[in-house]
Amino acid sequence: MIENKMLTFFKVAELKNFTRAAKELSLTQPAVSHHILQLENELHATLFIRNKGNLRMTQEGEIVYKYAKMMQSIDQKMTEELLNPSQCLKKIRVGITHTAESNMMTEVFAKCVNDIDKLSITIVTDTKKNLYDRLSNYEIDMAVIEEKNTNAQFNALMLDTDYLVCVLSKNHYLANGAIITLNQLKKEKMILRLPSSATRELFESTLATINESIHSFNVTLEVDNIETIKELVQKNLGVSILPRSACIKDLQQNKIKILQIENLSMARETDIIYRKDFAYEDILQHITRSYQEILKNYN
Repeated sequence: MIENKMLTFFKVAELKNFTRAAKELSLTQPAVSHHILQLENELHATLFIRNKGNLRMTQEGEIVYKYAKMMQSIDQKMTEELLNPSQCLKKIRVGITHTAESNMMTEVFAKCVNDIDKLSITIVTDTKKNLYDRLSNYEIDMAVIEEKNTNAQFNALMLDTDYLVCVLSKNHYLANGAIITLNQLKKEKMILRLPSSATRELFESTLATINESIHSFNVTLEVDNIETIKELVQKNLGVSILPRSACIKDLQQNKIKILQIENLSMARETDIIYRKDFAYEDILQHITRSYQEILKNYN
């Protein structure tokens, strides 16, 4: 179990304020200060720099915070597994990107919990970088990420191969074609993901390989939410660049059209990334089978 002074440190680090931490922990401020001092003495490290009206962690504090988060996640996982050991309840925490949230992954996980007795799945959505951090900190058990895993700390199972396409309204004057040229694309109002998204990064890096730049395109709107982008595209308010996997349902329902982009190949893997101590290989296999079964229904 995590000691009280570590829990106090964790709360102070999150709130960056001793008084607020004391209130949330139902402690006095001197008690909070005493816990932090005890921890600093035990670790032989200064955890916070205390200036008037400003509290920030030191480099040593950042290290302790990283492992404190990991300890908290492991403690929570242990408590969950001990609650009903006789029932053998499997509680899996899954992280997905915004792209995976917009494709059929949530349906895949819903199918798995219906097929497998005593399985419970919690899904969180975050950026690729944060999902890797959450895996390292034991906050999640696996993640679905649209790239090939290069981190030796984790195992990976390739789920599918995806690629980026131009998405446009079925009423767009180019909708009956099969491809769109870069010159045609440059004339369109574009609604794109934020520059920090993996989709946007792949689009821009692919453009760079043919000596093109995003600045040559008419990007009129940047939106983080893929569903919002698709709704705007359906209304013919612009075109977008999105993963094909995020458009499967909309294509089947004839809501949008997709075109290949001439001279651009933007393929990428979709991998299930998981820690090497993940114990449920049967669940991984079931996720893979369920994905393929549901994919057939949309093709």
